[in-house]
Amino acid sequence: MLKYIFMCFVVLFLVGCDKAPLNQLQQIKQNKVLRVGTLAGPGNYYQGTAGEQGFEYELTSEFANELGVALHIVPYFSLDELFARLDAGDLDIVASAISFHPSRTAQYRFGPTYRTISQKLVYKQGRDWPRDFDDINTPITVLAHSNHVIALEEAKIQYPHLTWDVVSDKGEEELLQAIIDGEIDYTITDSHSLALFRRYHPTVSIAFSVTQDEHVAWMMRSEKDDSLYALLPAFFARAKKNNLLATLEEKYFGHVEEFNYVNTLAFVEAVHSTLPTYLKWFKEYSTQHNIDWRLLAAVSYQESMWDPKAKSPTGVRGIMMLTQPTAKQVGVTNRLNAKQNIEGGAKYLRILFNRMPDEIQQPDSTWLALASYNVGWGHVRDARAITKEQGGDPNNWADVKKRLPLLTKKRYYRNTKYGYARGDVAVTYVDNIRRYYDALVWLEENGALLPDDNITSSQAIPETNQKQPHDVAKK
Repeated sequence: MLKYIFMCFVVLFLVGCDKAPLNQLQQIKQNKVLRVGTLAGPGNYYQGTAGEQGFEYELTSEFANELGVALHIVPYFSLDELFARLDAGDLDIVASAISFHPSRTAQYRFGPTYRTISQKLVYKQGRDWPRDFDDINTPITVLAHSNHVIALEEAKIQYPHLTWDVVSDKGEEELLQAIIDGEIDYTITDSHSLALFRRYHPTVSIAFSVTQDEHVAWMMRSEKDDSLYALLPAFFARAKKNNLLATLEEKYFGHVEEFNYVNTLAFVEAVHSTLPTYLKWFKEYSTQHNIDWRLLAAVSYQESMWDPKAKSPTGVRGIMMLTQPTAKQVGVTNRLNAKQNIEGGAKYLRILFNRMPDEIQQPDSTWLALASYNVGWGHVRDARAITKEQGGDPNNWADVKKRLPLLTKKRYYRNTKYGYARGDVAVTYVDNIRRYYDALVWLEENGALLPDDNITSSQAIPETNQKQPHDVAKK
């Protein structure tokens, strides 16, 4: 009898154990999916031509891979809904470039810092420039439940006259567009979002910085279950050590850190006034040589500002700025003939793309090839060698980009095969092309490009008979 009672207790105990609730990590692994929420946008998550993209998308994908589960990332269009879904337990993590603030810690907890941003008060170019909150006499429109509201609440202590409107039916880019359209006077936006937006909307101007060096981190519900939360410090430590964070930072934001109002405005204007003249040839020869036409057009703008008469002091000529040896290599007989020059530039870019070693993955191979277009593949190889010597990854553009400027310093270039080179210029060159390319992608996807015109060969400009010296940058 006692034996029977004991066995019953054992059975009841085991059944009870089976019904014990799973912790968060166990649930994730049982369901084989990590649920992540983010705000839709170019800085976090978006559907691009190559599928799902974005800084937060790639970072959370890596975390899900480490857990051995699938990533289910859900883009939201307001912080209201994003936080509500996190509160309801529908999300495991919010990864949306949200910065830490002590006022949020009662309800949420933050993982390790992996980026820093700042808040900028912006207005439309041409209005009076407000130097601080004393100059603001109309409401500032900001996103509901954002850190921008928190910053205004803190600023109001010093500036009691401050007022603001909060909106939930618009995103950050929509507020920036409302600035351009004159629908609102001021808004506050995060520095990385503004940098991305101003690639194609240069008339949004920064008045002043509202905050500095805010620490961005993933958010989770504040609860006693530490099973998933405890994995974040080690993950971010690895992401920093293996250069994942640096690579993603460079990929999505490295080329937009510098902003030039005049150059950006000139580019946007040229897209409408000049690009249509040559658009069909960019498309035709890009298709022939398997190159994104927007990339080819971006290279051309960086080279000549789409001027078929362009000439450099070193003798490179035409809309793609080809040297005589390069023109001969790709079959161009008249460098001032825009059609020939674009075709030759496309052929030469394809040569450079094909020259990239197989171990270099995209998009790094594209950026390294573009650097070669400017400074020569030999100098890029020298920079890759220096990168390897210094413990970096020679196949990673973010790492090589740091070393290219070293080719201007004798203590580095004297030990290289090809010697001195303006590697710093090559870095700026690639960054500019990436900005132009991003702008063309956005403009095309939003239907803002004009159709290409029909051009006859009679519009081509005859080439002069002047001999042009060889340009070593295009070897």
